[in-house]
Amino acid sequence: MSERRACKAIGCCRMTIRYRSIRPDDRDLRERMISLARERRRFGYRRLHVLLRREGHTVNHKKLFRLYREERLAVRRRGSRKRAIGTRAPMLVPLVPGERWSLDFVADQLEDGRRFRILTIVDDCTRENLALIADTSLSGVRVARELDRLIV
Repeated sequence: MSERRACKAIGCCRMTIRYRSIRPDDRDLRERMISLARERRRFGYRRLHVLLRREGHTVNHKKLFRLYREERLAVRRRGSRKRAIGTRAPMLVPLVPGERWSLDFVADQLEDGRRFRILTIVDDCTRENLALIADTSLSGVRVARELDRLIV
């Protein structure tokens, strides 16, 4: 059966049967995109588009997205934070003074806009306030020095 009769029998245009794509071959672009995606795993198609443009490839971002999807490339998703399994043991109530201390920072602002912080250290058994240290900046060294002063 001829092509003309076959097309007439199934009811389609001959041009749809004879159509040949004139889209240029993107093999080198695909290979470079894949190699860049392997080098930089956290880069998506937008950032790869910028890198390819810098290298001299003139490519539309929509075409690059299509190629990106066809190659099944995707930015790897970060794993979720691991949750604690089971229930935590309840915190025991201290029976002897000095067995456990708690410390906390309280921050506030003066009327002129300057910020200050207060380090509060409390004995958990007696609820006694062991220290109140106020300053505009409390470094870790300063906190350690104040704790050493209380222990001695």
